[in-house]
Amino acid sequence: MKIEHVAIWVQDIEKICGFYQKYFNATIGPLYHNPVKGFSSRFLTFDGGARLEVMNRRDIQSSISYEHLGWAHISLSLGSKEMVDKLTQQMEDEGITVVGKPRTTGDGYYESVVQDPEGNLIELTI
Repeated sequence: MKIEHVAIWVQDIEKICGFYQKYFNATIGPLYHNPVKGFSSRFLTFDGGARLEVMNRRDIQSSISYEHLGWAHISLSLGSKEMVDKLTQQMEDEGITVVGKPRTTGDGYYESVVQDPEGNLIELTI
């Protein structure tokens, strides 16, 4: 078994797609739109086959801006400490919010944490 994809609600599909394409080399799939439901989505495909569905529906307008039960973050493996350091610094230099600078956690992971343009947390790891 494998996870086929993960989905996330967003306000601006194109902005989020551009972010994941620029920083993580995601391939952006075609736009699906259902005018009756006011629903649109695109799939982002990453090297290795992982997919993220970026979705918008006109009646979903709010987000939770504090920690809560449920999904906490998405973790993307970059392959090395150097890549985590380099991408974290590039993102910070370009105005992306860095929530946690690169570090080795108590359980031995090397990671940093950034936010996408809508505040969703992304853990960058080896």
